[in-house]
Amino acid sequence: MILIGGKEATIEDFDERMIHNQFERNVLEALLSSLLPHTYSSRSEVVFEMQFRSAITASARELYYSGAQFADFYKSRCNPMFWDLLPDGAFQLKPGIPPSEAIIDIFRNGRVYAFECATAMIIVLYKAALRMLPPAKFNTLFADIRLWGWKYDTDLRIIHNIPTQYVPGDIRYVKNPDVNPLTPEWQGENVVDMGDGTFFGHGLGFRTLPGIIDALARRRRPGAMRMPYILETATRPGFSYLYQFATMRLEERRENVLLFDDQLANTSVSIDEYNQKQGELLKEYITIRFPEA
Repeated sequence: MILIGGKEATIEDFDERMIHNQFERNVLEALLSSLLPHTYSSRSEVVFEMQFRSAITASARELYYSGAQFADFYKSRCNPMFWDLLPDGAFQLKPGIPPSEAIIDIFRNGRVYAFECATAMIIVLYKAALRMLPPAKFNTLFADIRLWGWKYDTDLRIIHNIPTQYVPGDIRYVKNPDVNPLTPEWQGENVVDMGDGTFFGHGLGFRTLPGIIDALARRRRPGAMRMPYILETATRPGFSYLYQFATMRLEERRENVLLFDDQLANTSVSIDEYNQKQGELLKEYITIRFPEA
């Protein structure tokens, strides 16, 4: 269920200009069919979340094709032009380096980098945020990035919860309870729900959930009896919080028809109201301006 200004929305409230691809449509339908309400201030905020989730999956694909390697914290590596590698394997943004440029470098020069799967998820979220926010605003919000596991800037406003329904673009976790002690880095895998039946896991690539489970099962201790399994929790950034910093807006007034009288004073009505009262309005107003396509 989607609530906009306290009113329940339907699929008809979102025209084709607001839905760019099948992934975004799947996100919208998942939000609409949720048993619990998702509350928004406007339709453009819903669109922002749809596009942000699409950016998460696009960033996951970019990370895969960047050539960045999987490694535990002790074998992490990064580009020293942008990051300081700390003793615990964390990447600390170097002074004077714009955070946006440092994040982009991971995707541009991936083969220089190696990190584990939790760090990969945070990198994916930062890259998605960079897709959705102006670079200057991104650099202000995330001025002192430190990449290490699930450590992240508070302005990502990450939420870990057990939702009533999962939505494409969510980050999930597959636990491997009987991991081989010689390879503890495979005790589980953080994965992005790509929305097409596959998940992206750093070090495993794109696989179905059974494929992820099978890959982790091969990394269990000898004689292990328990199979890996996906946890109920989902991880998401704070879409509503980040929305306020985006320049992308589908202003509600652009969805209205502007009506000008003989004094050129104007008022506006919704497209639906205009269609219902078209004959009357054409007699009363001398100029009508439709919303931009």
